[in-house]
Amino acid sequence: MPLHIVLFEPEIPQNTGNIGRLCVGADSTLHIIKPIRFMLDDKAVKRAGLDYWQHLSLQIHDSIEDIFSLFPEQRIFLATTKTKTSFWDKSYQAGDVFVFGPESRGLPESLLTKYPRQCIRIPMSTNIRSINLANSVGIVMYEAIRQIELTELPL
Repeated sequence: MPLHIVLFEPEIPQNTGNIGRLCVGADSTLHIIKPIRFMLDDKAVKRAGLDYWQHLSLQIHDSIEDIFSLFPEQRIFLATTKTKTSFWDKSYQAGDVFVFGPESRGLPESLLTKYPRQCIRIPMSTNIRSINLANSVGIVMYEAIRQIELTELPL
């Protein structure tokens, strides 16, 4: 029941390490879109990913267009704070792709404008601008897993 988690130009190695560990635990693939603002062998990445990093299915891509050429557009979801569509309002299936932007700025407006039906948001209080990237990935990933488990896999 693999999912695909895409980090667009990630900036913080600890987040990427944590997300890698989540992907290993969920049998999912981590895709990273260049440029990457740190070395993937950075000890902060390794510390956050622990000894699981060696088991990670990791793919590096030159551009976001690579993702849209690899996967059907309707199964790609763009996580953003700039939409009103809750991630709870979508139905997920094995093989879905979830794209997350860099910690400091999120996904580019041009991408969100081009694919408005693919945009999803985690509901949150107006007291904060956003939720930590690694936490956001975990929240969305495990909602998708919950839906897939209930609809496609035996209990």
